[in-house]
Amino acid sequence: MRSSFTIGMTALTAPLVVTSLSAAEMNLSVAIPRLNVAEYHRPYVAIWLESGDKITNLAVWYDVKQKQNEGTKWLKDMRQWWRRTGRELTMPTDGLSSATRAPGQHDVNFSEQAGKIAPGQYELVVEAAREVGGRELLRLPFQWPPAAAQSLKADGSHELGTVTLSIKP
Repeated sequence: MRSSFTIGMTALTAPLVVTSLSAAEMNLSVAIPRLNVAEYHRPYVAIWLESGDKITNLAVWYDVKQKQNEGTKWLKDMRQWWRRTGRELTMPTDGLSSATRAPGQHDVNFSEQAGKIAPGQYELVVEAAREVGGRELLRLPFQWPPAAAQSLKADGSHELGTVTLSIKP
């Protein structure tokens, strides 16, 4: 009789934990600078989470409008992302890939994905590469789930501007 009471209590409390985790918020702001160059190309950008050897892709911005999916051949220029996970993916991928972004600030909400993150230490990684340009990679380390609201920031020096990760429990 005692074990059935324990099982009943576990069944009652488990959904409460899932509900509180799925209510967590994860918002990212990525600034793409306008470079003063003769031939400007929008950067390809990959955004992912790392926890040890585990990778969770969040977004890939690339030239999706090229004929016969030719925009994919330059994905490998985002070298870290390509080596870690990119070469294993088929593009385009619903919910992951989308068009490149113009210069400016771009806000992305990853709260749906945040509800699926296991507790632990993570790094949010943003990598950018641009044709006739350079490459840049920024890392924002954080603990999940967060104990309190946090705003983490990294400043790029060329291909990326300020990248800000805001997380709330």
